[in-house]
Amino acid sequence: MAFDLLYWNSHSTNLPATMFTYYLRNMFHHNLLVKPGGIMVGGRPLNLAESKTPSFIFNTKDDHIAPWWCGYGGTKTFQGPKKFVLGGSGHVAGVFNHPSANKYGYWTNDSLVEHYKDWLEQAESHPGSWWTEWLKWMQTYNKKMVEARHPGSKKYPPIEDAPGSFVKA
Repeated sequence: MAFDLLYWNSHSTNLPATMFTYYLRNMFHHNLLVKPGGIMVGGRPLNLAESKTPSFIFNTKDDHIAPWWCGYGGTKTFQGPKKFVLGGSGHVAGVFNHPSANKYGYWTNDSLVEHYKDWLEQAESHPGSWWTEWLKWMQTYNKKMVEARHPGSKKYPPIEDAPGSFVKA
């Protein structure tokens, strides 16, 4: 296959039925994740509105699974510093848009205005990968770079190099 990444588009999630129906009912249909106390984690109510953690919220313009305007709505959920970036392309290719590919482009707008259409109308278009924007954002919080971890351990050795035979057609 010329582009192994797209193989994931044809791969099902294999979620257990109970988990899948819970997810659809509570996260999608009732949108309980954004309702204070709507979801319990370890017996404690979750309230994302209490989060003051910096948030980088990313969506892709042509995503057929998670429409970008829904992700933009998430900017109203958290209290901490927020940045919303809209990438070009769709659900898979837009996310895995390596800078060396110089494809798709992305949009930024530091004003998180009320309506998503206004945000896009006022946004600045950039060529290339959104990854550079993410790196710049990350470096505002910590400029220290660390080496990538070495996968596996004595107990759990790596099975094979990435991307592995799993994603190959």
